[in-house]
Amino acid sequence: MSVKAFRVEKGEAGFSRSIVSREESELPAGELLIEVKFSSLNFKDGLSATGNPGVTRNFPHTPGIDAAGVVLESSHGDFVVGDEVIAIGFDLGMGTSGGYAERIRIPANWAVKCPSGLTLHSSMIIGTAGFTAAECVQKLEQSGMTPASGPVLVTGATGGVGSVAVKLLAQLGYEVTAVTGKAEKTDWLKSLGASNVISREEAAAGADKPMLAETWGGVVDTVGGDILFNGVKSLRYGCSLAACGLVAAPTFGASVLPFILRHVNLLGIDSVQLPIDQKAAIWQRLATDWHMDLSDLEEVLTLDTLSGAIDRILAGQMVGRGVLHL
Repeated sequence: MSVKAFRVEKGEAGFSRSIVSREESELPAGELLIEVKFSSLNFKDGLSATGNPGVTRNFPHTPGIDAAGVVLESSHGDFVVGDEVIAIGFDLGMGTSGGYAERIRIPANWAVKCPSGLTLHSSMIIGTAGFTAAECVQKLEQSGMTPASGPVLVTGATGGVGSVAVKLLAQLGYEVTAVTGKAEKTDWLKSLGASNVISREEAAAGADKPMLAETWGGVVDTVGGDILFNGVKSLRYGCSLAACGLVAAPTFGASVLPFILRHVNLLGIDSVQLPIDQKAAIWQRLATDWHMDLSDLEEVLTLDTLSGAIDRILAGQMVGRGVLHL
């Protein structure tokens, strides 16, 4: 059977993108064959689509680290034909043909059943980016963060992770300060629940200082670089920063002083290899006590508009969540 897929190919002139028909038989081995209904656009998908070797090395390739759809074939006892499932992370869309196609075939332990309270569509408005935001909040709360800890800083707030983090934290009763380089999005961020909005420049000020004033009861950092460590340097005593991104830089200049004088924590966040039982638990929270209406974050994408959206997300011009409708 032929299915449509978004394909990235490597040629002498560089990388090209196109929509192709491919045979279902070309899909890799796996216990589940899934008809993909929705996927989403994440920064990592942009890297895969432009040949970043840290994400994808073998081409031609179909990106898409997220997929939500219906099981068509199953050789695993936990899933039956007709199950609605979500798959994010692991090798999907990196080394394995991903969600930018009408069919995927994957190992069963990459998938979770879509919990009651979410639809396949709403799960992909969340996608890896929103899931990562929830993972950040969960780890911060497990480390002791509460609304009484103080205001929470969210960097890269107009992006996929940041916008969901702002909305979730506000819904949970936190006072949120959003950081953005898009001053024109101030009112939009406040509509998501941000109490305050500051510029990138304000967040980066004082990068040369070993310590900054105690300000934040928690930080969700999506950008890395000096802004990340400024967040660490301005945590209140005993508080934590969750780091999940590197769009500004993968490195930062650091001092041990905040750690040994203020007892603060730098928490690493990974949604790729997170064990499937832990992924399922977070999806369950997003379907119940952390349920959000994220429709105001969605930009509808199709296979025809996907390539342009990839260029925009890599240029920092995407706002909210791009959702691919298949």
